[in-house]
Amino acid sequence: MTSRKYFGTDGIRGMANRVITPELALKVGQAAGLAFQRGDHAHRVVIGKDTRLSGYMIEYAMVAGFTSVGMNVLLLGPIPTPAVAMLTRSLRADLGVMISASHNPFHDNGIKLFGPDGFKLSDDVEHEIEALIGSDLSSRLSDSPALGRAKRVESVHARYIEFAKRTLPRNMDLDGLRIVVDCANGAGYKVAPEALWELGAEVVSIGVEPDGFNINRDVGSTSTDALARKVRELRADIGIALDGDADRVVIIDEKGQLVDGDQLMAVVARSWRDDGRLTRPGIVATIMSNLGLERHLGDLGLTLARTAVGDRYVLEHMREHGYNLGGEQSGHIILSDYTTTGDGLLAALQVLAVVKQQQRPVSEVCHCFEPLPQILKNVRYKSGEPLSAGNVVTAIEASRERLGSHGRLVIRPSGTEPVIRVMAEGDDRDLVERVVDDVVEALQSVAA
Repeated sequence: MTSRKYFGTDGIRGMANRVITPELALKVGQAAGLAFQRGDHAHRVVIGKDTRLSGYMIEYAMVAGFTSVGMNVLLLGPIPTPAVAMLTRSLRADLGVMISASHNPFHDNGIKLFGPDGFKLSDDVEHEIEALIGSDLSSRLSDSPALGRAKRVESVHARYIEFAKRTLPRNMDLDGLRIVVDCANGAGYKVAPEALWELGAEVVSIGVEPDGFNINRDVGSTSTDALARKVRELRADIGIALDGDADRVVIIDEKGQLVDGDQLMAVVARSWRDDGRLTRPGIVATIMSNLGLERHLGDLGLTLARTAVGDRYVLEHMREHGYNLGGEQSGHIILSDYTTTGDGLLAALQVLAVVKQQQRPVSEVCHCFEPLPQILKNVRYKSGEPLSAGNVVTAIEASRERLGSHGRLVIRPSGTEPVIRVMAEGDDRDLVERVVDDVVEALQSVAA
């Protein structure tokens, strides 16, 4: 299969008005609209977005594209990615679109697509859309009477909040918990605080004043210092940090310490195992999840199946092999009993349910295992394939041999930016550091 020109590991992403241009957004709307026209019914697409300034430009260009091929458009406004997936199914749409670059800075943006079942598209469908983007579609545009219409949908926030609240165990509320929620000035800035408050918590919100430019800036799941300070200042029970499109979450405990996605998966896995809710005796995570998680799950009689990086690959493995819990260290947690993609709010609610049931501090509930020393460094490159260079191959082979059975070395190109990610972990921190530095040095010698 040929390599993809537009789609990366999570949709299409790049700098707004440079890579993600109105012309591209228009073409994606036309191509995706044509790819999902099946049958004679009136086709519809839902479009959500985060809070980036460029969202307006991309949204209206996509509306033009979809309506030009006869699709009706339902505009959701700023709303989390998992809400778009949920509403695609709920509103019986043929296609769902989220305009977001997730945790990236405001100047980037992207386009994520969901099929009518609410799942991200397969590689085959993305290839089909790419082929259409690159072709002349003028002969396939709708006749004037068959053009689509566009309208805004009311009450989408309330629908998603009710959906989220129903995922908690029956008769459970969050009364008595003081929660600081950081919405990254992004897509969850309205729904997340409201849902937590409606469930009975005392809620303090930060990162809820989006201005088009401040999404993910010094806030959110990739920048948790402000949240940690606020949790300690208010003596809160927990801090919840979402990213720009609210499909991932990390936690800050009452001591101000970070709890990553690996620990959160461990919390939910044990709870669901004890309640008999796991559909398989294990979970799915990526090659980046800590070896400590794998060992901890083993002690619980559970397995860890690993996939390539990207929540879509986690979900594909879950669907193929019948798992209902999976995710990534970065905080994408997929609870497939409820949703078809990572959902930061739903994952946080599952952790809060365990905290309420156990009546113990978050630092005790969420510190399930001691992570092995793990070091990740990025090497930026301009062009070419630095991983194929002879000295790089030699350095990688030597490093893997030195780690042996007491650690792991993972080297992979990023799916969203021109960097090579070098990650190693093991029982000996000094050895792990040396291994990463050796590989990074080899890469830097050819990446300039």
